[in-house]
Amino acid sequence: MNDGVNLASARLGAEAVACSDEFFAAMSRLIDDSEPVYYPDRFDDHGQWMDGWETRRRRSEGFDWCVVRLAAPGRLLRFELDTRYFTGNYPPGAALDGAAGEACPAPDSDEWMPLTGYLSIEGDAQRTAECADRSTVYRWVRLRIYPDGGLARLRVIGRPEVECREGERLELSALLNGGHVVAVSDAHYGNPEVVLTAGRGINMGDGWETARRRVPGNEWMIIGLGVPGVLEEIEIDTAHFKGNYPAAVSVQAADMPGLDGDALVAQAMFWSEILAVQPIEADRIHRFPVDAGAAVTHIKVNCHPDGGLSRIRAFGVPRVD
Repeated sequence: MNDGVNLASARLGAEAVACSDEFFAAMSRLIDDSEPVYYPDRFDDHGQWMDGWETRRRRSEGFDWCVVRLAAPGRLLRFELDTRYFTGNYPPGAALDGAAGEACPAPDSDEWMPLTGYLSIEGDAQRTAECADRSTVYRWVRLRIYPDGGLARLRVIGRPEVECREGERLELSALLNGGHVVAVSDAHYGNPEVVLTAGRGINMGDGWETARRRVPGNEWMIIGLGVPGVLEEIEIDTAHFKGNYPAAVSVQAADMPGLDGDALVAQAMFWSEILAVQPIEADRIHRFPVDAGAAVTHIKVNCHPDGGLSRIRAFGVPRVD
């Protein structure tokens, strides 16, 4: 699906730590993982309730800003600015800066480095901007809006920086370790990426579920490991999936550095099987020891024939080059 992780995800641990103003809508909503919503009849003490971050009307020079501590330090790829439902109250422009230090810089510090130029913004729309510096590991992002207004969501797509110690066991597939969903056969319900997050699912919607399969075959998901390594264990969690979990699962794996997209999906049909078809149960954590032999970069989890999974975890020892 993509080769990066939303490092500004509240679910993963990101936090909006400071802003110039949040009179109309709290800065914490800016990094909410859910899609923005709009309730035309909902008002609070300050006016129309908006699902995002919104400042009051500025009556002086300057700009409004919001600082986000990323869920993990990482190399940044791009930014997604979403003004959905902000129609007469969005900022005409924005820009983003980053900081790499352990401590958050002051809002006016010269530690902030520009990550984009000035970006023109439209209302009720989504805007993507590439990061100008992909080599530095950043821990903090500052969003500037000109001169004021509101955004529904900010997403910061990047690759987490992972420290690997030789011989140390690691969750190679975790989002915060750079794992990502490359492709799925079907994602009718839920969000496939959620299967790579920490903890157990909170309900049946907190996972990946396919439509009911009506033809021969099986459903599948291809996961790019954030850290290539030698696999030791696969964990499959069917939390809250009781009448709709797969009857069985199997797992394939391969070392495919640099390969992505349709070519990777086609190759995956022929990957080596590291876990033969295993029956699984409802609402339960299943742990399967595996031995891939050599380090791999990707796994393919097969659901026989269809159904839903809450979490998928691949544990192993990172390949240290």
